Amino acid sequence: MNLTLKVWRQSGRKDRGRMVTYRVEDVSPDMSFLEMLDVLNERLILEGDDPIAFDHDCREGICGMCGMVINGVAHGEQVATTTCQLHMRHFEDGATITIEPWRAAPFPVIKDLVVDRSAFDRIIQAGGFVSVPAGSAPDAHSVPVRKEDADAAFDAATCIGCGACVAACPNGSASLFTAAKITHLSLLPQGQPERLTRAKAMVDQMDAEGFGGCTNTGECTAVCPKGIPLDTIARMNSDYLKANAK
Repeated sequence: MNLTLKVWRQSGRKDRGRMVTYRVEDVSPDMSFLEMLDVLNERLILEGDDPIAFDHDCREGICGMCGMVINGVAHGEQVATTTCQLHMRHFEDGATITIEPWRAAPFPVIKDLVVDRSAFDRIIQAGGFVSVPAGSAPDAHSVPVRKEDADAAFDAATCIGCGACVAACPNGSASLFTAAKITHLSLLPQGQPERLTRAKAMVDQMDAEGFGGCTNTGECTAVCPKGIPLDTIARMNSDYLKANAK
């Protein structure tokens, strides 16, 4: 496959940045998207140019490090797929592909396709944990949990914190991420004592970081590689309202 790439290049936070066009030839359809960028970077290094900076780690769709807007869609157009699990067979030979970083004020560009997502860390630090000592692991089934609650908690816990929801949202909202981190604890017995205080602290921190508000557009769930549903946000909003009513 021969491809034309239009890649966002930005040397730092204060640089205005620009789109740069590259030609990539002899790309195997079996390559992942990141492997294709690896091939381009190897060529750039050999030519004495600065390689394209992009985040990655496990390359198995688990860690949430990889993330870029491909042809205007966070992680690309394949449903429930992270950038690292996107393969070149989904593109046409001779295609032109645009590659950009996440676009949101709380995610400033560090370099090229790498953005600072430490705002997510601060939201977690505000309350995304159980602070009550729970002792050692209990015996199986000693604490009954409704299957519906267990399933919903597990679905929320699959969030990998990639930030695609923020990049896709026209408001730059982090509501899906924050709701997932609240919900996977609030639905289980261990998370009940701090349920309302957790919701208030994390939502307040989300607002303090400069993320926009949720208007139920649904773009977040459409690009979420783990398919976290929109009703997760409704649970968060319910807890937040109850916390503020006290």
